[in-house]
Amino acid sequence: MLTVLSPAKTLDYETHISISQSTLPEFVGRSSELVKIMRGNSPQQIASLMGVSDKIAHLNYGRFADWDETFPDGNSRQSALAFKGDVYTGLEAYNFNTADFEFAQQHLRILSGLYGVLRPLDLMQPYRLEMGTQLATDRGENLYQFWGDLIVESLNRQLQSIDSNTLVNLASNEYFKSVDTSKLDANIVTPVFKNYKNGKYKIISFYAKKTRGLMAAWLIKNRITDPAQLNQFNQAGYSFSAQNSANEQLVFLRDEIA
Repeated sequence: MLTVLSPAKTLDYETHISISQSTLPEFVGRSSELVKIMRGNSPQQIASLMGVSDKIAHLNYGRFADWDETFPDGNSRQSALAFKGDVYTGLEAYNFNTADFEFAQQHLRILSGLYGVLRPLDLMQPYRLEMGTQLATDRGENLYQFWGDLIVESLNRQLQSIDSNTLVNLASNEYFKSVDTSKLDANIVTPVFKNYKNGKYKIISFYAKKTRGLMAAWLIKNRITDPAQLNQFNQAGYSFSAQNSANEQLVFLRDEIA
Protein backbone atom coordinates (compact mmCIF):
# COMPACT_ATOMS: atom_id res chain seq x y z
CA MET A 1 0.00 0.00 0.00
CA LEU A 2 0.95 3.60 -0.53
CA THR A 3 -0.25 6.25 1.93
CA VAL A 4 -0.54 9.97 1.25
CA LEU A 5 -0.54 12.80 3.80
CA SER A 6 -0.97 16.56 3.63
CA PRO A 7 1.88 18.86 4.66
CA ALA A 8 1.64 21.32 7.58
CA LYS A 9 1.74 25.10 7.77
CA THR A 10 4.00 25.10 10.82
CA LEU A 11 7.59 23.91 10.50
CA ASP A 12 10.41 22.79 12.78
CA TYR A 13 14.00 23.42 11.75
CA GLU A 14 15.25 23.78 15.31
CA THR A 15 14.85 20.38 16.99
CA HIS A 16 18.02 18.31 16.82
CA ILE A 17 17.86 15.34 14.49
CA SER A 18 20.23 12.40 14.41
CA ILE A 19 19.35 10.84 11.06
CA SER A 20 21.81 11.60 8.28
CA GLN A 21 20.14 9.84 5.35
CA SER A 22 18.37 12.09 2.88
CA THR A 23 17.14 12.22 -0.69
CA LEU A 24 16.21 15.03 -3.06
CA PRO A 25 12.64 15.77 -4.16
CA GLU A 26 11.56 14.43 -7.52
CA PHE A 27 10.41 17.75 -8.97
CA VAL A 28 13.09 20.25 -7.93
CA GLY A 29 12.95 21.92 -11.35
CA ARG A 30 9.22 22.56 -11.01
CA SER A 31 9.69 23.84 -7.47
CA SER A 32 12.32 26.25 -8.76
CA GLU A 33 9.78 27.60 -11.27
CA LEU A 34 7.34 28.38 -8.47
CA VAL A 35 10.02 29.98 -6.32
CA LYS A 36 11.02 32.30 -9.16
CA ILE A 37 7.40 33.37 -9.56
CA MET A 38 7.00 33.98 -5.84
CA ARG A 39 10.22 36.03 -5.76
CA GLY A 40 8.51 38.43 -8.14
CA ASN A 41 5.91 39.26 -5.49
CA SER A 42 6.30 41.84 -2.75
CA PRO A 43 5.46 40.89 0.86
CA GLN A 44 2.19 42.77 0.43
CA GLN A 45 1.34 40.79 -2.69
CA ILE A 46 2.20 37.53 -0.92
CA ALA A 47 -0.08 38.50 1.96
CA SER A 48 -2.95 39.09 -0.46
CA LEU A 49 -2.28 35.99 -2.58
CA MET A 50 -1.95 33.62 0.38
CA GLY A 51 -4.42 35.31 2.73
CA VAL A 52 -1.87 35.62 5.54
CA SER A 53 -0.73 38.31 7.96
CA ASP A 54 2.02 40.80 7.10
CA LYS A 55 4.33 38.97 9.52
CA ILE A 56 3.85 35.62 7.81
CA ALA A 57 4.10 37.26 4.39
CA HIS A 58 7.47 38.83 5.24
CA LEU A 59 8.68 35.51 6.68
CA ASN A 60 7.86 33.67 3.47
CA TYR A 61 9.19 36.48 1.28
CA GLY A 62 12.52 35.83 2.97
CA ARG A 63 12.14 32.07 2.61
CA PHE A 64 11.60 32.32 -1.14
CA ALA A 65 14.60 34.67 -1.40
CA ASP A 66 16.79 32.15 0.44
CA TRP A 67 15.56 29.06 -1.43
CA ASP A 68 18.41 27.25 -3.20
CA GLU A 69 17.88 24.30 -5.53
CA THR A 70 21.14 22.74 -4.27
CA PHE A 71 19.55 22.26 -0.82
CA PRO A 72 22.52 23.44 1.26
CA ASP A 73 23.19 22.20 4.78
CA GLY A 74 21.51 24.36 7.37
CA ASN A 75 18.71 25.40 5.04
CA SER A 76 17.02 22.05 4.49
CA ARG A 77 15.70 19.11 6.46
CA GLN A 78 14.00 15.78 5.73
CA SER A 79 10.33 16.49 5.07
CA ALA A 80 8.90 14.10 7.69
CA LEU A 81 10.99 15.91 10.31
CA ALA A 82 10.44 19.45 9.02
CA PHE A 83 6.65 19.61 9.23
CA LYS A 84 5.16 20.35 12.64
CA GLY A 85 1.37 20.33 12.58
CA ASP A 86 -1.32 18.16 14.13
CA VAL A 87 -0.73 15.37 11.58
CA TYR A 88 2.98 15.30 12.36
CA THR A 89 2.36 15.32 16.11
CA GLY A 90 0.60 12.03 15.44
CA LEU A 91 3.24 10.75 13.03
CA GLU A 92 6.12 11.34 15.49
CA ALA A 93 8.77 10.71 12.86
CA TYR A 94 11.43 11.71 15.41
CA ASN A 95 10.79 8.30 16.99
CA PHE A 96 11.37 6.38 13.75
CA ASN A 97 14.37 4.09 13.58
CA THR A 98 16.34 3.40 10.41
CA ALA A 99 14.11 0.52 9.38
CA ASP A 100 11.00 2.65 9.91
CA PHE A 101 12.37 5.34 7.63
CA GLU A 102 13.29 2.74 5.00
CA PHE A 103 9.73 1.42 5.01
CA ALA A 104 8.24 4.93 5.06
CA GLN A 105 10.39 5.96 2.11
CA GLN A 106 8.68 3.26 0.06
CA HIS A 107 5.15 3.50 1.43
CA LEU A 108 4.49 7.12 2.42
CA ARG A 109 4.16 10.29 0.33
CA ILE A 110 3.49 13.88 1.39
CA LEU A 111 1.61 16.07 -1.09
CA SER A 112 2.95 19.62 -1.35
CA GLY A 113 2.05 22.86 -3.10
CA LEU A 114 5.72 23.74 -3.66
CA TYR A 115 7.26 20.28 -4.10
CA GLY A 116 4.38 18.30 -5.60
CA VAL A 117 5.24 14.99 -3.92
CA LEU A 118 7.72 14.42 -1.10
CA ARG A 119 9.17 11.22 0.29
CA PRO A 120 9.81 11.24 4.07
CA LEU A 121 13.58 11.58 3.59
CA ASP A 122 13.38 14.15 0.81
CA LEU A 123 15.08 17.38 1.82
CA MET A 124 12.88 20.44 1.86
CA GLN A 125 13.56 24.06 2.59
CA PRO A 126 11.13 26.08 4.70
CA TYR A 127 8.17 27.39 2.76
CA ARG A 128 4.48 28.06 2.86
CA LEU A 129 2.47 27.63 -0.32
CA GLU A 130 -0.89 25.92 0.05
CA MET A 131 -2.08 23.67 -2.77
CA GLY A 132 -5.29 25.70 -3.03
CA THR A 133 -3.42 28.95 -3.74
CA GLN A 134 -4.70 30.70 -6.87
CA LEU A 135 -1.21 31.29 -8.24
CA ALA A 136 -1.23 31.89 -11.98
CA THR A 137 1.66 30.39 -13.98
CA ASP A 138 2.33 29.59 -17.62
CA ARG A 139 0.83 26.17 -16.86
CA GLY A 140 -2.53 27.41 -15.56
CA GLU A 141 -4.39 29.63 -13.15
CA ASN A 142 -3.71 27.64 -9.96
CA LEU A 143 -1.40 25.04 -8.46
CA TYR A 144 -3.66 22.14 -9.39
CA GLN A 145 -3.18 23.05 -13.04
CA PHE A 146 0.52 23.76 -12.50
CA TRP A 147 1.14 20.23 -11.21
CA GLY A 148 -1.24 18.62 -13.71
CA ASP A 149 -0.59 14.89 -14.06
CA LEU A 150 2.85 14.90 -12.45
CA ILE A 151 1.56 13.98 -9.01
CA VAL A 152 -0.63 11.07 -10.07
CA GLU A 153 2.11 9.79 -12.38
CA SER A 154 4.59 9.83 -9.49
CA LEU A 155 2.16 7.93 -7.27
CA ASN A 156 1.51 5.39 -10.01
CA ARG A 157 5.23 4.76 -10.43
CA GLN A 158 5.63 4.09 -6.74
CA LEU A 159 2.56 1.87 -6.58
CA GLN A 160 4.04 -0.19 -9.38
CA SER A 161 7.42 -0.25 -7.63
CA ILE A 162 5.93 -1.76 -4.47
CA ASP A 163 3.54 -3.99 -6.47
CA SER A 164 0.42 -2.52 -4.88
CA ASN A 165 -2.98 -1.44 -6.12
CA THR A 166 -4.15 0.31 -2.94
CA LEU A 167 -3.69 3.95 -1.97
CA VAL A 168 -4.59 4.99 1.57
CA ASN A 169 -5.81 8.57 1.52
CA LEU A 170 -4.93 10.33 4.77
CA ALA A 171 -4.68 13.73 3.12
CA SER A 172 -7.09 16.65 3.36
CA ASN A 173 -9.55 17.37 0.56
CA GLU A 174 -7.50 20.41 -0.51
CA TYR A 175 -4.44 18.28 -1.15
CA PHE A 176 -6.04 15.10 -2.41
CA LYS A 177 -7.71 17.15 -5.16
CA SER A 178 -4.21 17.42 -6.67
CA VAL A 179 -4.40 13.69 -7.47
CA ASP A 180 -6.32 12.97 -10.67
CA THR A 181 -8.06 9.86 -9.37
CA SER A 182 -9.35 8.98 -12.85
CA LYS A 183 -5.73 8.26 -13.78
CA LEU A 184 -4.70 6.57 -10.54
CA ASP A 185 -3.84 2.88 -10.94
CA ALA A 186 -5.13 1.94 -7.51
CA ASN A 187 -8.15 1.46 -5.32
CA ILE A 188 -8.53 4.37 -2.91
CA VAL A 189 -9.29 3.75 0.75
CA THR A 190 -10.08 6.78 2.89
CA PRO A 191 -10.07 6.32 6.68
CA VAL A 192 -12.46 8.63 8.56
CA PHE A 193 -12.11 9.35 12.28
CA LYS A 194 -15.13 10.45 14.30
CA ASN A 195 -15.55 11.42 17.94
CA TYR A 196 -18.72 11.15 20.00
CA LYS A 197 -19.81 14.61 21.09
CA ASN A 198 -23.17 16.14 21.99
CA GLY A 199 -25.03 12.94 21.30
CA LYS A 200 -23.53 11.95 17.96
CA TYR A 201 -20.33 10.93 16.22
CA LYS A 202 -18.73 13.62 14.08
CA ILE A 203 -15.40 14.64 12.62
CA ILE A 204 -13.48 17.06 14.84
CA SER A 205 -10.68 18.60 12.80
CA PHE A 206 -7.93 18.63 15.45
CA TYR A 207 -8.43 14.99 16.39
CA ALA A 208 -8.92 13.87 12.78
CA LYS A 209 -5.63 15.47 11.69
CA LYS A 210 -3.64 14.00 14.56
CA THR A 211 -5.14 10.56 14.01
CA ARG A 212 -4.23 10.60 10.33
CA GLY A 213 -0.64 10.92 11.49
CA LEU A 214 -1.16 8.20 14.09
CA MET A 215 -2.47 5.81 11.47
CA ALA A 216 0.42 6.58 9.12
CA ALA A 217 2.87 5.84 11.94
CA TRP A 218 0.99 2.64 12.82
CA LEU A 219 1.17 1.48 9.19
CA ILE A 220 4.90 2.18 9.11
CA LYS A 221 5.89 0.70 12.45
CA ASN A 222 3.83 -2.44 11.89
CA ARG A 223 4.90 -2.79 8.23
CA ILE A 224 1.27 -3.02 7.12
CA THR A 225 0.98 -3.81 3.40
CA ASP A 226 -2.33 -5.73 3.29
CA PRO A 227 -5.44 -3.50 2.96
CA ALA A 228 -7.43 -6.11 4.88
CA GLN A 229 -5.46 -5.18 8.00
CA LEU A 230 -6.47 -1.51 7.96
CA ASN A 231 -9.53 -2.15 10.12
CA GLN A 232 -7.22 -3.38 12.91
CA PHE A 233 -6.14 0.19 13.67
CA ASN A 234 -7.00 0.91 17.31
CA GLN A 235 -4.75 3.78 18.42
CA ALA A 236 -5.86 6.57 20.80
CA GLY A 237 -9.13 4.85 21.64
CA TYR A 238 -10.48 4.55 18.10
CA SER A 239 -12.10 1.36 16.89
CA PHE A 240 -13.33 0.25 13.49
CA SER A 241 -17.06 0.52 12.80
CA ALA A 242 -18.06 -2.01 10.17
CA GLN A 243 -21.66 -0.81 10.02
CA ASN A 244 -20.63 2.75 9.19
CA SER A 245 -17.95 1.77 6.68
CA ALA A 246 -17.82 0.89 3.01
CA ASN A 247 -15.11 -0.61 0.84
CA GLU A 248 -13.71 2.79 -0.06
CA GLN A 249 -14.28 4.49 3.31
CA LEU A 250 -13.28 3.00 6.66
CA VAL A 251 -14.90 4.69 9.66
CA PHE A 252 -13.26 4.63 13.08
CA LEU A 253 -15.15 5.82 16.15
CA ARG A 254 -14.07 7.07 19.54
CA ASP A 255 -16.23 7.81 22.56
CA GLU A 256 -16.40 11.30 24.02
CA ILE A 257 -13.22 12.49 25.72
CA ALA A 258 -13.69 13.75 29.25
